[in-house]
Amino acid sequence: MNRRLLLRLLAGAPLLSLPVLAATPRPQPKPAGVGLPVLVLDPGHGGRDPGAVGQSGTYEKNVVLDIAQDIATRLEGHVAVKLTREGDRFLPLADRVAFAREAQANLFISIHADSAPDNPDARGLSAYTLSATASDEFAGQLAESENIVDQRYGAATAQEEVIADILYDLAAKQTISASRFAKSALIKGAGRDLPLLDNPKRAANFAVLRAPDVPSLLIETGFLSNPQDEDILRNRKDRQQIAAVLAREIKTILRNPLFS
Repeated sequence: MNRRLLLRLLAGAPLLSLPVLAATPRPQPKPAGVGLPVLVLDPGHGGRDPGAVGQSGTYEKNVVLDIAQDIATRLEGHVAVKLTREGDRFLPLADRVAFAREAQANLFISIHADSAPDNPDARGLSAYTLSATASDEFAGQLAESENIVDQRYGAATAQEEVIADILYDLAAKQTISASRFAKSALIKGAGRDLPLLDNPKRAANFAVLRAPDVPSLLIETGFLSNPQDEDILRNRKDRQQIAAVLAREIKTILRNPLFS
C-alpha cells in the first residue's frame, strides 16, 4: 500500500480508533540565579558617610563599592549575588541586616577598609565574626567605631537595638558554625596571595553581623590609616587582585553543605 492511500484511509477512520497523544510540555528555563547559593555583599558606608579617609584622600566608601562590584562580576553564573548598595548612598546598619534576611542569603559579607584603631602600623586583610565579647581590644574598638556610624550620620537606631536584644536567644548554632567556618576558610585561602593582618581571624559585636539566621562575616580588605595599604587600595589593579582572591575563596566556601 502506497503512502498516499494509507493517509486517505487514516483520514476517513473514526477518531476513537486513533490514539490520543498528549503534548509533552517543553521544560521552561529557570530564571537567572535560581538554584544558586545567594550571597549578599555589603559595601560599607556610603553617601554622607565616607568611612575612613586615607592620608592621600582615598575614601573607604568608594574602594569597597568597587571591590564588591568586581567580586559580583567574577561570581556571575556561579553565585546569585546581591549588593546592599549599588551606588553612593547612605544605608543604616539595621537596613543592611534586614536586606540579607529578606534575600534569604546563604552568606552575608560586609566589606570594609577602615582606619585601624590606635595603630597606624596595622595593615593587611582580616575577617571578623559576631561575638558578644570581643576577641581582643583591637576588634572591640573596631566594632565600636562601626556601630556608632548610624548615630554619627543621623540614622534611627531603634531597630538595631531590638535586634541586639534578641540576638543571642535566636542565633542558631548552625549560623554561628557556618560564620566561623567561612572566616577560617577565607583567611586560609586568601593568605596564600594577600598580606594579612597579625591575628587575622577576630570577633566582636558588630551591629551589621546581627542577622540571627544568616551566616555573616565582616572583611577588612586593608586599613586606609596605613600608607602602604592605602597605596594598594588606591590602585585599580591591586583592587582587582583583592576581588579575584575573595571571589575565588567565596565560591569555594559556598560549596560547603553548611551554606545550603
